[in-house]
Amino acid sequence: MSASKRRKVETEADSAGEVAAGGVIKLTETADNRAGLRPGLVRNKSKRRELHKQQQSQKKKDQRAGRNKRKKEREQAELAGHKVVAPVTRTLENTREFDETVVAPDDEEVAADQDTDELAAYFDGKPTKILVTTSNRPITDTYKFAETLVDILPNAEFFHRKGADLKKIIAGAVERDFSDIVVINEDKKKPTGLVVCHLPHGPTAHFKLTSIRYPKEIVNHGRKTSHHPEIILNNFHTRLGQQVGRMINALFPQNPEFQGRSVVTFHNQRDFIFFRYHRYVFKNAKKVGLQELGPRFTLKLRWLQKGTFDTKFGEYEWVHKRGEMDTSRTRFFL
Repeated sequence: MSASKRRKVETEADSAGEVAAGGVIKLTETADNRAGLRPGLVRNKSKRRELHKQQQSQKKKDQRAGRNKRKKEREQAELAGHKVVAPVTRTLENTREFDETVVAPDDEEVAADQDTDELAAYFDGKPTKILVTTSNRPITDTYKFAETLVDILPNAEFFHRKGADLKKIIAGAVERDFSDIVVINEDKKKPTGLVVCHLPHGPTAHFKLTSIRYPKEIVNHGRKTSHHPEIILNNFHTRLGQQVGRMINALFPQNPEFQGRSVVTFHNQRDFIFFRYHRYVFKNAKKVGLQELGPRFTLKLRWLQKGTFDTKFGEYEWVHKRGEMDTSRTRFFL
């Protein structure tokens, strides 16, 4: 270690606490250890570990003292008759970057566009008819997920692709009056992607597929019935988010059969779309619970395309570019 660097370490050690015999640093109770000597500057492994342990312990003590102080202040204010406002916890969601595409609930322009888009007829009662297929030569896990999708999507049929070209499959599906086609992609012998193509004129969306858990893997899961479920969409705030939410929503009939007590939830959090399937369980006249039916999986939008599936000549409305877009933890697009 150079002389200048050694002097810097000694200076920081003096500011953080006392140096005892053997080089073990004893931190003072009042020292701000996060601004003190950095463990990375200590070359000895055992001393560096001891310093880190002491800093973490002091940090926890400071946090505990701060919580107790705030609690005591709130209790004194309540005893004095003052109104106590609980502090708002900072999260990535409530500190998200400003996005001019966020849609207000009463936006008339967006409502008019949705009344005339490609999906409007399905929200007016037109029945859905969905074709589910896979990538070429899939394995057992992909077939298993396809079977699960056919089970949860009303009026869905499975088509064994057998090497057929996807554009020919789309053309045949249009002739047979299918409303949507869902393609399950796989990578490294696991289903990893989902392409949802609305027929006959699009749009088409590609999602990354992760965190799949089948009903048998869920503790105390229930058994699905043939009733049409209710659909809940959470936190789709932007124009892009609402378009994606409508695409997903249009896969299900818009006339829920409430006697089935089933509900499908698509919850968007930090641009990850979580899928859950539950049933209401009435415990008594006042209490109600939820029983999960399964499956669970997570979607993340990769691109959105106008028209039907065409990766070569298709017009992309939105593409997720990781290097350019993922520059901030508080920047979200849905």
